[in-house]
Amino acid sequence: MQQTTYNNKSPRLTALQLALAAAGLLGAGVAIAQSTAAQTSVGQVQDVVVTTGVRGEARTVADSPAPIDVISGEQLIHTGRAELGEALARLLPSFNFGTNQAGVNSVVRPVSNRGLGPAYTLVLVNGKRRHNSALLTNGGGDTSGVNAIDLDTIPLSIIDHIEVLKDSAAAQYGSDAVAGVVNVILKTGNHGGQLGVSYGELKEVDGNPSNAKIEGNAGFRLGEDGFVNIGVAARKRGQSWKNFPSTNLVAYSPASNPKNATWNRDGAHNGDPGIEAYDVGFNLEKPLDKDTTLYAFGTAGTRNTVAGNNFRRPNGLATLAQVYPDGYFAINNMSAFDFQLNAGARGRTAGWNWDISTGYGKNRARQYSNLTLNPSLGPTSPTSFDNLATYQFEQWTTNEDFTRAFDVGLKKPLQWSWGLEQRLERFSTYAGDRLGYINGGYIFQPGDQEGNPNVGRPAAVGAQAGVALSPDDATRVKRTVLAIYNDIGFYPVEQWFVGAAVRAEHYNDSAGNTASGKLNTRYDFSPVVAIRGTAGSGFRAPSLTQIGYSQTDNRTNINPVTGEVAPSLSKLLRNDSDLARRFGARDLDPEKSVNFGLGLVLKPADNINITLDGYQVKVKDRIVRTGYMFGPAFAPTLRAAGLTGTEWVQYFANAIDTRTRGADLVTDLTSDYGSYGLVRWGAAVNWNRTKVQRINATPSEITALGANTGGSSVWFGYSAGGGIGDLSATPRTKIILSARWFAGDWEVNAQTTRFDSYTWQTTANRAQDYHFGAKWLTDFDVSYAVSKSIKLVLGAANVFDTKPDRNGPGDANSGSSGFTYGPSPFAPSGAYYYGKVAYDF
Repeated sequence: MQQTTYNNKSPRLTALQLALAAAGLLGAGVAIAQSTAAQTSVGQVQDVVVTTGVRGEARTVADSPAPIDVISGEQLIHTGRAELGEALARLLPSFNFGTNQAGVNSVVRPVSNRGLGPAYTLVLVNGKRRHNSALLTNGGGDTSGVNAIDLDTIPLSIIDHIEVLKDSAAAQYGSDAVAGVVNVILKTGNHGGQLGVSYGELKEVDGNPSNAKIEGNAGFRLGEDGFVNIGVAARKRGQSWKNFPSTNLVAYSPASNPKNATWNRDGAHNGDPGIEAYDVGFNLEKPLDKDTTLYAFGTAGTRNTVAGNNFRRPNGLATLAQVYPDGYFAINNMSAFDFQLNAGARGRTAGWNWDISTGYGKNRARQYSNLTLNPSLGPTSPTSFDNLATYQFEQWTTNEDFTRAFDVGLKKPLQWSWGLEQRLERFSTYAGDRLGYINGGYIFQPGDQEGNPNVGRPAAVGAQAGVALSPDDATRVKRTVLAIYNDIGFYPVEQWFVGAAVRAEHYNDSAGNTASGKLNTRYDFSPVVAIRGTAGSGFRAPSLTQIGYSQTDNRTNINPVTGEVAPSLSKLLRNDSDLARRFGARDLDPEKSVNFGLGLVLKPADNINITLDGYQVKVKDRIVRTGYMFGPAFAPTLRAAGLTGTEWVQYFANAIDTRTRGADLVTDLTSDYGSYGLVRWGAAVNWNRTKVQRINATPSEITALGANTGGSSVWFGYSAGGGIGDLSATPRTKIILSARWFAGDWEVNAQTTRFDSYTWQTTANRAQDYHFGAKWLTDFDVSYAVSKSIKLVLGAANVFDTKPDRNGPGDANSGSSGFTYGPSPFAPSGAYYYGKVAYDF
């Protein structure tokens, strides 16, 4: 794919130029993408030329046959958000950021697009596929178990801009591009750079509210006509939490113990994990001659996190007075390394533009704990474990792309593009310390706990707060993917564009052979009015994590029968395991999708742009987690497999068909107030609804188990699917209103976002649904250019400290806010205030 370029035609800045550059862009905080030569917030603004979604002929956003948003790297920084995923959600109405404060899972925070989870949006860097993370989604609005791309491993300092294609593109780019494509374009400057230092704090949290970051970027010449651009970032975020006082006041036994009266009722440290991260990225090009250019780009980074968890009470089954007489907050630590390198050459030979490249990416995460206990080992248990589990994902992708224009007698040449892709993917998990996962069989003895509340009962099993993988859980799955595509675009008449693409892929696992196609078109009635549309089919192959991952953990879950928060020994079964097969598991098939889109583009004046795009995506055989199944009907089979019989079990299955319908309305207006400056006004609305149209029948292996008094045999429930369906925790509508004012050396940005109400279903009993009202969040920042080189920024995200409604079931033991706020579509941590100093050179 060709990289994005810019037309540098005029150094003057007028309202007309701003409006033209904003064509099709999201005014709600989405800045026009700027060249790296821009020296101020306004910069030299041009019509942005993009190639995402259409191969061959480059075109501007305003002329695109598919809806595309463009976000500048500077605008991402202006959101005040440290996480790229959350920044995108603040700028794009169709994106939502999944907050996840559930202990060990809080490191993974998925981003959804158009009501579809992270598995359905493909991420590219400079037009090349980005590798996945090694960690699974399990919360934050997505429990599908996919290993989504970790956007935060790309340093913001190296990002020039991001192109977001809001259209299904599986026929062009392959699996995962069902909801759209995010293409991160890296900086190409060959001189100068920027150094920035920022610091901020959450308004009212416990723990450490701070977030500090230093980042830089510099460009260098590579010979006479090449460049290398380097970006670095170092970030440290404090571990923080804001939960509610526990309402179960008995932490010590007996209840009359005077220590209960002085206990501070602090029952959970779940919240934002502490993060220390270091990232570097580079982008390089060097022409060999007028027809051939070599290029390379890549990123590398490390991240260390510490996540808090529920309080292990002195009178609970996870505490021994000899070790922790007053209970303890177990912590989960993680050390991760991420790396990707792409290299290739592009050029022109015999009229063909060609691009040949290869890229390797790897993500590895080791989970450990510096403060925990395996109670089943008794008082001699270690209190720290250097290795509880290790996850690794690798991806090696090679592409050969060719495109050429042919004169076939039409007003414009026909563009024909074709290419090949070979991809090797490998997912591995490795067992941790044996003492972290074994059941030592310890039985509580007199003197083990104050008041002796649990004498004769078995202690909890496994290192607390973490996921400890055993050799039985360890896995190593891999697959090879071969693909070929053809893509043509032509103009039957001057004002009518037609594009068609077809792609065939072969997977050497259960996904087998797949094919998809796409038709898209645009007709310009006049410079004021155009329509565009698309129809196509797509697919998504099962993630390797969905195919090969299994784990056992001893934490809290919502009981699918009672709706109450309760301890559970839960087990995610590998789909092809003997135990999963006994409960009806089958090989996973690829999901098939059919999509339609229809859009209207209006430009009633030079400074006004309006786009309205509707869409529908049907997904067949969607892969979800089953519900947790447990109880007396399951116990004999579990015990026969060498387990206790009390486990809650689930696995991944092709369980449902869904239909997603929605629409994006985007408007922007640029107003020139003369000496009072320029204002970019923006309004954007997304309406979205996902409906479950079919649920596969419960497997006969489960129904044959018979009565299950006190247990659950629900094979699929909305809660297990991560909020899929009419009861989705994703807001039905999202509205973004913004204004960005440029006046001399000052720049003021204000944005307010409305998240619609949402419903959280925790069980199959509709009476146990929890409803949360709509909320408005307001962000504000002010920038001042002290000189041509120095800029100061002060800002506030969620300036009015808005929180979700407190309507969840709550947890009497922990008081964790996650059970009170539910799966909130915005961070429940409240207001965040920050400042930044930037130096350009």
